[in-house]
Amino acid sequence: MNQALQLGFRTFINLSSFPVDPRKLGIGRLTPLRGKVMGSKRRSFSNSSSIADQNIDKKLREAIDNDNNTISDNPLLQDIKDDPSKIEAMTIQQLRTALRTAGIPPKGLKRKLVSALQSYLAKEIDGAGESSLLADKQDPSSNSDKRISMMMETKSVEDQVQDANSFSKVSKVQQSRRTVKQLQIKGKTVDVNAKMVATEQKKSACASGRMTSLTKKKASSDVDSKYVSAKNRDTLPVNLSEPWTILAHKKPQKGWIAYNPRTMRRSLPTENTKFVKILSWNVNGLRALLKLEGFSAMELAKQENFDVLCLQETKLQEKDVESIKQSLIEGYENSFWACSNTRLGYSGTAIISRIKPLSVRYGLGMSDHDSEGRVVTAEFDSFYLLSVYVPNSGDGLRRLTYRITEWDPSLSNYIKELEKSKAVILTGDFNCAHEEIDIYNPAGNRRSAGFTIEERQSFSTNFLSRGFVDTFRKQNPDVVGYTYWGYRHGARKGNKGWRLDYFLVSDAIADDVHDSFILPDVIGSDHCPIGLVLKL
Repeated sequence: MNQALQLGFRTFINLSSFPVDPRKLGIGRLTPLRGKVMGSKRRSFSNSSSIADQNIDKKLREAIDNDNNTISDNPLLQDIKDDPSKIEAMTIQQLRTALRTAGIPPKGLKRKLVSALQSYLAKEIDGAGESSLLADKQDPSSNSDKRISMMMETKSVEDQVQDANSFSKVSKVQQSRRTVKQLQIKGKTVDVNAKMVATEQKKSACASGRMTSLTKKKASSDVDSKYVSAKNRDTLPVNLSEPWTILAHKKPQKGWIAYNPRTMRRSLPTENTKFVKILSWNVNGLRALLKLEGFSAMELAKQENFDVLCLQETKLQEKDVESIKQSLIEGYENSFWACSNTRLGYSGTAIISRIKPLSVRYGLGMSDHDSEGRVVTAEFDSFYLLSVYVPNSGDGLRRLTYRITEWDPSLSNYIKELEKSKAVILTGDFNCAHEEIDIYNPAGNRRSAGFTIEERQSFSTNFLSRGFVDTFRKQNPDVVGYTYWGYRHGARKGNKGWRLDYFLVSDAIADDVHDSFILPDVIGSDHCPIGLVLKL
């Protein structure tokens, strides 16, 4: 069951993910910026700084650029170079002593002292030949930027998200007045000045606006080397290329952390353990996805080696299904499609499997609910698998009543009936962020479809309270992981998302779930795939 998958679409998705060896790269703990921050916008020091501050900035830059001292000449500076994370913990007096030792005027507040010392260290590293070119992957128009000022490690989470989307838009006039700051990643300093980035990371990730080639799948279950060409691995800091690693939430609680598949996904069971691996993905229009240049589903299959793929919102018509089936290569013939009959090119679900199911059903067996192609059920030896696309409550919550009083109870009764003979795995887009941890901005979406109290209570009443387990939340109780990002306002770049996609399983097999994970690096839709590994 777990041999390499030899199936997929010829042209399926346009995805981009980023390999980073967890032994060599880590995300520093984010700490809030001291001082008052207005809203989510970062303060522009270039407009509000005094003439004295500008003079200090100029002197610091001149001192850094002209200084001839080397770090190796001084034990204090060498110690800081070996562990740059010490800079943030240094007192003002210690910072001034270090700057004097380096021959740099120790003037200004702590912020300027820290920036000056970090710039000095970055210059020394750069001079030693350890720098690499910074490829701007955020915005092609940003090539004209001369100086970009960032400090991701010492800003509040919301400020980081804002900066990640807007740093390339800073005007030349503002840039010329700013003190060059640094981006720190696991204690290594990166000086961002539009020419060079000093980095000691050998396997950093690349956020590319174009498609990159896939690396070959390792024999082991290591997922750190996925979906990126080697030539682009040393270009961008991880927080820009992997925005899901930023703890993005309007009201984060103590103990919450961001989901990072590189470190939180579990290795596959041993070869002697039988298991099935299932992926689920709302593709938001399969035909549109097929037109994207770049990668095929076969490449995703090689990387993830899944046994079953469930799709939602395929938006196919029945006349399209045969041509889609022809795109499946040999060995992947088991595919089952439900299409909307009332609204053409709307909704739609599918199950594609390399394991032949015992039986297949379409819909809930109720005419009131089965005209939109929202459910496909496949029966396997030890469980039923359902690919489900739950109705959205819609603009103005026009379908809210139907959703919570008819659809959810009907689906709940259907799966409970199935459960009388076998365990049930229910997966797909539920169009509901169940808890506040599952949505970036809970307060601002109380009456938005997908986060109303009615929908959330219905989710609990009809599924969780009836013996079904949210596998991702059970495995990751304090992890902020999203599966959907709207196309507006750069939500995905800022990781301002929702968790709308789930694997729910019968309580009887909940302990057999080996891993429940999210693939935020796979693009091509406003949703990303989710996965489940179940021991049999």
